[in-house]
Amino acid sequence: MAADLEKFAKDKGVKYFMVSFTDLFGGQRAKIVPARSIAKTQKDGAGFAGFATWLDLTPAHPDMLGVPDPDGVIQLPWKPDTAWVPANCVMEDAPVAHAPRNVLNRLVKEAAAEGLRVKTGIEVEFFLLTPDGQQLADSHDSAAKPCYDQLAIMRQADLIGEALDHMSELGWGPYQADHEDANGQYEMNWDFDDAIATADKHSFFKFMIRSLAEKYGMRATFMPKPIEGLTGNGAHVHVSVWDSTGKTNLFADASKEMGMSDTCRYFLGGIMKHASALAAITNPTVNSYKRINAPRTTSGATWAPNTVTWSGNNRTHMVRVPGPGRFELRLPDGAANPYLLQAVIIAAGLDGVRTKADPGKRYDIDMYQNGHTVKDAPILPLNLLDALRTFDKDQSLKAAMGEEFSNAYIKLKMQEWNSFVSHFSQWERKNTLDI
Repeated sequence: MAADLEKFAKDKGVKYFMVSFTDLFGGQRAKIVPARSIAKTQKDGAGFAGFATWLDLTPAHPDMLGVPDPDGVIQLPWKPDTAWVPANCVMEDAPVAHAPRNVLNRLVKEAAAEGLRVKTGIEVEFFLLTPDGQQLADSHDSAAKPCYDQLAIMRQADLIGEALDHMSELGWGPYQADHEDANGQYEMNWDFDDAIATADKHSFFKFMIRSLAEKYGMRATFMPKPIEGLTGNGAHVHVSVWDSTGKTNLFADASKEMGMSDTCRYFLGGIMKHASALAAITNPTVNSYKRINAPRTTSGATWAPNTVTWSGNNRTHMVRVPGPGRFELRLPDGAANPYLLQAVIIAAGLDGVRTKADPGKRYDIDMYQNGHTVKDAPILPLNLLDALRTFDKDQSLKAAMGEEFSNAYIKLKMQEWNSFVSHFSQWERKNTLDI
């Protein structure tokens, strides 16, 4: 932590700060502030025209200020004269209510007021492509079952190794990296942390991997389904809830089935209750629904859900409980906004705890082979429009996320959907030109 960014700069030899915020669509926005000006910026914020980003603002709005949060500052390991620092969006001395990090901050405080401290870990998947984004960067990566391919990951050892080294230097505790289930796809993990810290790290990780990929002459993408027929990019979240000290795991109870405490079951119940609505945030793009509603991939499985079910240590379900004290939400994809992803999990989970929501029946079947036998589980949205409509109807989740946020998000995402459906595709020409 660095309460004084000016002192941080002097101690670390930092010349510049990237004051960064994330907009509603997950776009990372920043201004470069020289270290000699950072004390004033830490107090007053860096000025942005909010309308120039994906926020629900107009050109007539006054300056939006990105006020740096020094607790999240990260010195760039690959460019140590520069530091990245997440910012909270403020306008006319008040938080911008629909700005993603503000939404998460508010929900973290709500949970804390109830004695709950949400901690999460994330599994981030990405593809490495040629600079134009059209082909896999590694033309030799062509195995039918490429997951954990030893030679393939070694061909990207420079990039993967540098990223691991950087995370170690930053104290993140990276513990594994692997070649994932698709050709050209990789996954990296680090230690779990408080929800805000995980969101900041997730945001910085995406920036770091993209930067390193450019350095090595490639392009990294977290797009949910960048290549037809291959497994998509997930962003699986491991969730646990602790007491206010962060020392006692409130999800663990050895006397209960699967070691799941009542708090765990209720929190999971909230996730299950709101799953089809929260998909609008965990799976926020048109392309997202090509991952969770995909036909079988060339590897034999999508590794993504399409039904609201939960299980024990079984990866074919939306939620997996690999052991006592946590569960894994397998619904989110690589396009998920790092801050809104954490926020909507807390919002749904808190509602579950407050209402003592029942997560429903546990299924231990292979959903990919026998999912058709499950008759009473909701189907996840088939497209972004369905997801947005479902979110719009979920009044309690919208209220939990904040009405200003919910209205802004639905408004801008509906504009995105309308832009998509007004686009004429090659498929349309191929299939309807001669009708």
